Amino acid sequence: MSWFTQFLTSSIGRKLLMSLTGLFLIVFLLVHLLGNLQLLANDGGESFNIYAKFMTTNPLIKFTSYGLYFFILLHAIQGLAIWSKNRTARGSEGYAVKVTRAVNTNGTIAKSMGWLGTIILIFLLLHMYQFWLQMKMGAVDMVSYGDGEQVKDLYTLVSAAFADPLYVVIYVASMIVIAFHLWHGFQSAFQTLGINHKKYTPFIQLVGKVYSILIPLGFAIIPILMFLNK
Repeated sequence: MSWFTQFLTSSIGRKLLMSLTGLFLIVFLLVHLLGNLQLLANDGGESFNIYAKFMTTNPLIKFTSYGLYFFILLHAIQGLAIWSKNRTARGSEGYAVKVTRAVNTNGTIAKSMGWLGTIILIFLLLHMYQFWLQMKMGAVDMVSYGDGEQVKDLYTLVSAAFADPLYVVIYVASMIVIAFHLWHGFQSAFQTLGINHKKYTPFIQLVGKVYSILIPLGFAIIPILMFLNK
């Protein structure tokens, strides 16, 4: 299996892993947003808490979640490795090449992907500490609804976090960073996989731009509305 290890640690292998894990995380963001939108339901958090219980108790979803954690970590490690290698390579290219690249918006975002990814990783750690770790540590009260079954009251935990203006600002700012990350990463993932043709590449680029705006916007609207409703 040495050839396989060598391939995964090569430049092409790293980019391939970045693309595949990136596409998986792109799909996850859509699913996660659809679930989080239930925070806006005017039912005292019942819909969101029932949804959260299903997501944390369903065996298939629990298994998938472990894969999600692994892919996030792998995506971050490979991204930082590629970014570091690219920075080293750019350092030896010369001034004229750097000026040519700087005038291109996508090129500027591409060169910033390492910083953007690092900010996102820090946000994810804060986000998981704020919600996931509190749930695992048992710092969440239980609540029951019509059928009498008790579920963890994650809605109250989220609501308390989004009542803090500082956390709302951090959350919204992080969504802006994610939007820039997706703006370049969406189309780049397809291009790395060889899905690049004059007939359908413009469509992929359009979908990527729409996705990179609407998904982060959807996430950002939730804490803003919950804060204003307080």
